[in-house]
Amino acid sequence: MADRGNEASKKSTKPKKPRKPTRKSLPARDVQEFRENLAKLLSVKDDEGRKWADARWGVYAFYDYEGEPIYVGQSNEQLRVRVQRHLTNQRTDAVAMRILDLFEVAEVALWPLWEYEEVKKPRSNSEDQEASARYKAAIAHLNALEYSVYLDSIENSRFKAILNEKIPPVSERIALPASLRRDVISQEMREERGHEDIRIERRAETISRLASVARERGEVSDGLRRVLVIQAVRLAYLASTRLAQVEGRELPSPDVIDMEALVGSVLVELSDPTGAKEDANDASLGDESDGDDPDAA
Repeated sequence: MADRGNEASKKSTKPKKPRKPTRKSLPARDVQEFRENLAKLLSVKDDEGRKWADARWGVYAFYDYEGEPIYVGQSNEQLRVRVQRHLTNQRTDAVAMRILDLFEVAEVALWPLWEYEEVKKPRSNSEDQEASARYKAAIAHLNALEYSVYLDSIENSRFKAILNEKIPPVSERIALPASLRRDVISQEMREERGHEDIRIERRAETISRLASVARERGEVSDGLRRVLVIQAVRLAYLASTRLAQVEGRELPSPDVIDMEALVGSVLVELSDPTGAKEDANDASLGDESDGDDPDAA
């Protein structure tokens, strides 16, 4: 009888089948924390109760640990979708995932253009001319805003250059609308990831990956090679400031860097100043269709 009791006990204590983890729980803890902070940013509302990131049309920018602008982009699908795609590595182009190191992004800024919420790309030439004219006007305004934010970023950069593979279409400079700028990392993460030695290592790795793309593909965009130089300058300056720190001397001035002498003009894409062409090697292009939230459980 005792043996039968033990057998029943064994059956009743059979281990439960393990549950499949949620998608949110799969990334490393620091990545989870980054995405949680990003979600908070994307949920911030303006004075009218609108979430800044819900705007279909607008411009966004990324900044590093020192507040240095590093990238400017635009969206007419929804700011939330575009920013998430960048900062959760959901881009479909392999080059796009090598140009910008997500670990370098500490702040995000958004400039929505709320007046174009109902404006969409005409599906065919047969649609009414008024709708087509509204769309063209919205695109022109979006391009002008992106170029204006880009110029501001260049002016505020210690290197007078940022990591855009393709320079935005040259447009008339306009006044910037109301914007939101917030941290997407905690103070603890800033102290850990922001250490100079960690950033030097990651920046060197980013350059190596980008150089591998150039070597393997050969026929890459001029902009990719320009970004390679800019990243190398950023690495050299960071490494030089670290050397000055450990030697106990004054930090070097970024004023000694002549970026234009190294890469030429960063104010106009010489091969496509109006942004009319689509460069197959341009990592800023890619799948622009709305997708599911990459952070969904």
